[in-house]
Amino acid sequence: MNSFSRRARNAGRVAGFTLIEVLVSIVVLSFGLLGMVALQAASLQANRDARLQSTAVVLARELAEMMRGNKDQALLATNNPYLTGKLSNPLVAPSASYCLSVGSSCNTPEKVAQAELTDWLARVDDALPGASIRICRDAAPFASDGTAQWGCTSSDSSDPILVKIGWSRPSLKSGDTNVWKASDRPSVVLAVTPGSTL
Repeated sequence: MNSFSRRARNAGRVAGFTLIEVLVSIVVLSFGLLGMVALQAASLQANRDARLQSTAVVLARELAEMMRGNKDQALLATNNPYLTGKLSNPLVAPSASYCLSVGSSCNTPEKVAQAELTDWLARVDDALPGASIRICRDAAPFASDGTAQWGCTSSDSSDPILVKIGWSRPSLKSGDTNVWKASDRPSVVLAVTPGSTL
């Protein structure tokens, strides 16, 4: 009887030890699942940022193609309808024109350029959150530390035309709650070669 009660006491201790093992394994599994959720959230955020970056590049290339198609206006040193100051949300063309719509006509290259820019700005405003753009001639689009800058340093008509696009986006750094604003610096800088006058 004495050995039986000793066995019963040992069985109770073993059962308690097994329960602790199960609880520890549940805690370890919970940390693993939390890590997987955090990794998935970071992946979704990076995917969104990559999609917006790709959209901005496509839009910049599209404007570059419009400028190549209307090179007489794109090459103008003064009164160039494509060149803008820095525009921020909402994006509205300096000389808005809607002559590309059905029932109206764009009868001069300048009106075509104004209409293309008006339409393009509306699409940029739709596609990129908190978008800002600047189209200008710039000899030094990057700061000394290599980051893009909004300012345009040139008035020389031989300097390249640059399309600069920025938008609001959250930081991808872990634990950083800051949001990069479009006003901080452009995310996309694309040089445009409108073509020659030949």
